[in-house]
Amino acid sequence: MYYFLYALLYVFSLLPFFILYIISDFFYFLIYRVFKYRRKVVFNNLEIAFPEKTLEEKKLIGKNFYRNLIDNFIESIKLLSISDKEFRRRAIMDFTEINALVAKGKNIQLHGGHQMNWEYGHWAVAMQMPVPWLGVYMRINSEAVDRLFYKIRSKGSTVLVAVQEFRSRVHKSFKQQYAMGLIADQNPGQPASGYWLNFFNRPVPFATGPDKGARKNNTAVVFIKFVKLRRGYYRYESQVITENAAEMSAGALTLMYRDFLERAIRENPDNYLWSHRRWKWDYKEEFKKRWIDVTPAPVIFDKSDSSK
Repeated sequence: MYYFLYALLYVFSLLPFFILYIISDFFYFLIYRVFKYRRKVVFNNLEIAFPEKTLEEKKLIGKNFYRNLIDNFIESIKLLSISDKEFRRRAIMDFTEINALVAKGKNIQLHGGHQMNWEYGHWAVAMQMPVPWLGVYMRINSEAVDRLFYKIRSKGSTVLVAVQEFRSRVHKSFKQQYAMGLIADQNPGQPASGYWLNFFNRPVPFATGPDKGARKNNTAVVFIKFVKLRRGYYRYESQVITENAAEMSAGALTLMYRDFLERAIRENPDNYLWSHRRWKWDYKEEFKKRWIDVTPAPVIFDKSDSSK
């Protein structure tokens, strides 16, 4: 199955971009208009994030999100055959600050978010990173599709590590200088295990791994913003947060990352993965000890107590 899928999509990837985008427009119509893929989730998320926007503004963001989502997938398939020269024209990233950290002998954690195109972002780093580039990823349920994207992501200095194998494999890489990329806005496996804080003024848990790992290994931390310039062209902007994460208090990196990501999303609201159920967990009083935000934790009233 894998070889059939690879051959089929490789031939598909040879099509020029303008034809691929015509195909993308067709799939946008099917997914948004016909199948209405996760439309309720998307527009519920937009209601939470942008209560100040009009209904028409949120509809426009939603429609453009679906266009970007399909483009993201089509552009990722194009990576099967795109030349390095063509890719460098389409994905711009200034590596000056990262190279300076590498020259100092620092290990680096790069924190990105569910912004598009994240596959291009991975390649943009992999093609320039002078030390092993550890890409932490979630396995896809379909073995054939998982193998396909493993091949797409195996670029340059990349060493791919599945989340499921992280603890057993990654310690070997820590014995030499490395850089590691994390999508840091993931939900934790269980809400009680995350850091709780406001995200677009609504309580959510953030996975603690990026924050704890950076402090434990005293890495430098760099946040990455994904900017879509126009269809098929992206700029990846880096911001060095610290050269010594061990000096930071627990949760501080997560709060800084939350602020960074919110600003990035507000600047390009249709370029975030709104089909992701980011606010699926409700805050409960039992999570109060996990609250790290500077604003007070929400007060939960006991609805069963009618005497108050």
